[in-house]
Amino acid sequence: MISACAFAAAHAGTEFDKPWASDTRALVLDAYEFNEIDLKAIASNKQVAAFINKGSDGLPPEYGCKSGDEAQIALCKKEWRLYAVSKELFHTRRALAKSLGLKWGAYHLGRPGNPIDQANHFIDFAEPAPDDLIAIDIEDLQSGKYISLADAEEFSRHIYRRLGRYPVLYVNDDTAKHLGWKTEEYPLLSRLPLWYARYKPEIAKSFPKGNWDSYALWQFASHLNCNKRACPHRIEGTGTDIDINVANMSVAELKKVWPFGGLVPAKKLRSDEEFSKMLVALLQTGGIKLYASAVSLEMPQLPKGAEVALAGSCFTGVGIDPIVTASIAPVRKYRGQRED
Repeated sequence: MISACAFAAAHAGTEFDKPWASDTRALVLDAYEFNEIDLKAIASNKQVAAFINKGSDGLPPEYGCKSGDEAQIALCKKEWRLYAVSKELFHTRRALAKSLGLKWGAYHLGRPGNPIDQANHFIDFAEPAPDDLIAIDIEDLQSGKYISLADAEEFSRHIYRRLGRYPVLYVNDDTAKHLGWKTEEYPLLSRLPLWYARYKPEIAKSFPKGNWDSYALWQFASHLNCNKRACPHRIEGTGTDIDINVANMSVAELKKVWPFGGLVPAKKLRSDEEFSKMLVALLQTGGIKLYASAVSLEMPQLPKGAEVALAGSCFTGVGIDPIVTASIAPVRKYRGQRED
């Protein structure tokens, strides 16, 4: 796995630092049914390549509304009407967006509940064409209002069984980092193309590790950091509540790889034994500065009682003098066990 220091150095620049400021980068808008938009105005912006609309949300509402008291039946009918209207609006927007030359996508807002049924619901709702992007939206892991990571894995597998391709993964920074360190526990989610929600102008130092070297899409603007007075970027035909995303490629390049659908390569993680041997080799070169502490691991090659804490590695030039800082997670502490 590439070290955090090397990662930050390799990707310093426009890819992780306000790429939307360059008119050579493709933009993608995403919305839900209550966002007021003007697709014709949006499509007139030549930097906008695609539009992604919310598709399904969890499981469909009850059909028929025959059970419960009068109030429950009335609520059921209201939910069903809203569902029917949102589905009609979705397909109207899709037809118009495609006629204007925009690529199209749909996302499923994952909720607690059977992930197979949710995947089937999404496909029935969105009716995705082969060139439509599909995505699973995991809003957070703490509230209990959204799909679990285990269920999201099963959702993604079933999407593949039905459509022969995988969804893009929409997650925030915390969830992305969690998956970056849990690649073995979530071998599928951690390899889906990353749709990264992070409302900061620069993300090189904070970008999640794991299997991802970069993002497929970076959602950099939403109602959370955009208002009438200030916004990272504005698009004619939208309000301050629209979500704006950037791709690290041109419009033409993005349209060629759209709708993604594959997996990013899995990276081989070093075992503790391999890490131990690497560190011994570095110690023999001399001049290592090590800070912090965390999980302790036995390291027979070091003198007993000696301890080092490794958080990451930065190497420059010939004659290695690496500096390892505690700002790069995860930190491992190694305790020597060799009897002298």
